[in-house]
Amino acid sequence: MDVVPSLNPDSPRARFGAEMRRLREAAELSQAAVAARLGCTQTQVSRLEKANRTPSRSDAERLDLLFDTSGGVSFTQLHERIVTQPGNPPWFKSWAEEIEPTLRVLRSWDPLLIPGLLQTEAYARHIFSHAPGIKPEEVDERVEARMRRQRILQREEPPLLLMLVDEGVLHRRIGGAAVMQEQLGHLLEMAQGPDVFLQVVDPECVAGLAGAFMIAELPDSQPDVVSSDSPAQAFITTERDIVTSIWHRYEVLRMWAYPERTSLQKIEEARRGWI
Repeated sequence: MDVVPSLNPDSPRARFGAEMRRLREAAELSQAAVAARLGCTQTQVSRLEKANRTPSRSDAERLDLLFDTSGGVSFTQLHERIVTQPGNPPWFKSWAEEIEPTLRVLRSWDPLLIPGLLQTEAYARHIFSHAPGIKPEEVDERVEARMRRQRILQREEPPLLLMLVDEGVLHRRIGGAAVMQEQLGHLLEMAQGPDVFLQVVDPECVAGLAGAFMIAELPDSQPDVVSSDSPAQAFITTERDIVTSIWHRYEVLRMWAYPERTSLQKIEEARRGWI
């Protein structure tokens, strides 16, 4: 069980789960009984109460009917607060708020940037500050959201990260030499741990030009989830054919990756080159 929670205990999602459990126990209902009313499984109810699953609008409405908004609690209002939290773009919330906090293994490919879970604050801030039309307060919100995402790496049993990055990422100037030195040093530091495996991919690899993606392995025999990027939004799905296709692409990319030791040497060489 995780010692470091993935969410702030005062967050809307954590309160949703806590109130759901409180009212269920006060009504002397089992998780199985609530699951029958929500039309889901007992495991899903457990995940809602532990704030490991983002509730749907339907979940909230059915809970309001079940508990008759007891004690002034409105699950529908809590749901609205969950989906309108600042920082993450709306399309990303299902990944950042539901998938990442519970995943066991994350595989990713990044042809353009350092993976978000391994970015320093300065590197992330420079990226967000150059989004067209963004306001300073929005930059702060997005940076804070990215740093919150990285809390999953602080869990007692953190997820295993298997990350592939294009070699060009190491030489792409983001925020200047000092920012790049700090960022590449951070990569080297993170790669010393037992849960982060980082490999650099030969820039001649063509298979990765289609774009970045992530593959999440979840607990309880849940299907793998993939997220692939576009400039406007991420496409997130468990559809078997798409997941299989992304898996195949990941394996092809891995064949073009340098061994881990060589990859770390390339990162160190790039870090020394940023002067």
